[in-house]
Amino acid sequence: MPADLAVIGLGHLGLPLAQAAVAARIETVGYDSGPATDSTLTAAEIRRMSAAGFRVTTNPAELGRVRTAVICAPTQLGADRALDLTAVGEAGRTLAARLRPHTTVILESAVHPGVTEDYLRPILEEGSGLRAGRDFHLAYSPSRLDPGNRTHGVSNTPKVIGGLTPACTESAHAFYARLTEKVVRARGLREAETVQLLETNYRHVNIALMNEMAVLCHDLGVDLWDVIRCAETKPYGFQAFRPGPGVGGHGIPLDPNYLPHTTRTPGHPLRMVGLAQEINNRMPQYVIQRSATLLNEHGKSARGARVLLLGVTYKPDLADQEGSPAGEIANRLLDLGALISYHDPYIAGWRVRDQPVPRAESLYEAAANADLTILLQHHRTYDLQGLAVKAQLLLDTRGASPAGAAHRRRTCAVRGVSGGAASPRR
Repeated sequence: MPADLAVIGLGHLGLPLAQAAVAARIETVGYDSGPATDSTLTAAEIRRMSAAGFRVTTNPAELGRVRTAVICAPTQLGADRALDLTAVGEAGRTLAARLRPHTTVILESAVHPGVTEDYLRPILEEGSGLRAGRDFHLAYSPSRLDPGNRTHGVSNTPKVIGGLTPACTESAHAFYARLTEKVVRARGLREAETVQLLETNYRHVNIALMNEMAVLCHDLGVDLWDVIRCAETKPYGFQAFRPGPGVGGHGIPLDPNYLPHTTRTPGHPLRMVGLAQEINNRMPQYVIQRSATLLNEHGKSARGARVLLLGVTYKPDLADQEGSPAGEIANRLLDLGALISYHDPYIAGWRVRDQPVPRAESLYEAAANADLTILLQHHRTYDLQGLAVKAQLLLDTRGASPAGAAHRRRTCAVRGVSGGAASPRR
């Protein structure tokens, strides 16, 4: 049976979009050459989608039977920090071979300004013999999914859209109006693409500021978490961001220095974006420095030390490890000769350097036996007060340990990497 919508790419963008479409009673088919990879949806949720009519296919012929096709192919930074558009190109070529007139094609993948018109459009036109803006509609819409957010989802988060032509914009608007309460029209494709760029870079720049403040406050003996608590009472001009051991997630901070030459702006690079990335990339090494110092202050060497890593995902209460700093921190600990283990209620198996890392089954017992426990991600299931009691040394990189904070006030124990507690066992 034909469907109203084809979602191409069933990863962290595609499956939640398909879920929202199914909930809106839109006949939806999901296309991917591989298995669904989204880690934010449970198996039960996917089964409910299937029961409501959602179909997953690897047959590209089905893409020629839909009214709207949304490309949610993954994009990542390559080793040269340039954006890898391989998956977007493959999705475009697959769709182009089946593209019918009057279809609306929307790109949601994270890309730099110009990709939809200069990269995807030629692929679609050459493969189909159709012309964008005349024979089919072409638009871009930045994804605004926030995995794990229980307040804002697809239906109540405004959706930005921009089309190649005004008619393309209106066609995309008509589609998204079926999914969400508010659709915002951008002036065109590049404006919509740059919204994605601004929102992602905004997050990374502000986290970088807080990471710098974390290091400064530690050096000054200032409780950064108390500073943030007070600052966020200001009703205007301040939005609270929080530091951590690094920045993960699927949002890619794009430094214009690494954009294709055709999209660079001569003489006006976004230097702050490059600096923010540099600061955030330093945080795993800072965690290692603090860990080694903390062990040394308690008469222990990093070499041979038993280190327990708590939470290896990039975000609390999710199984998604995309961009998590835990891997780099584990690698650096191994370089120092430490013996690492981990605990994460959402990750049953974890590998570093292609070797399995021992998983702690009994959290409190593992913390009691470890020379150092490092909280990298504060999952809701973690009892930080109990861990602060059991652990020999607890380095809290998330400022999540109220017991540690109280203990610090009594004993002036070393602060954590970002102002949280690094408290010896009492």
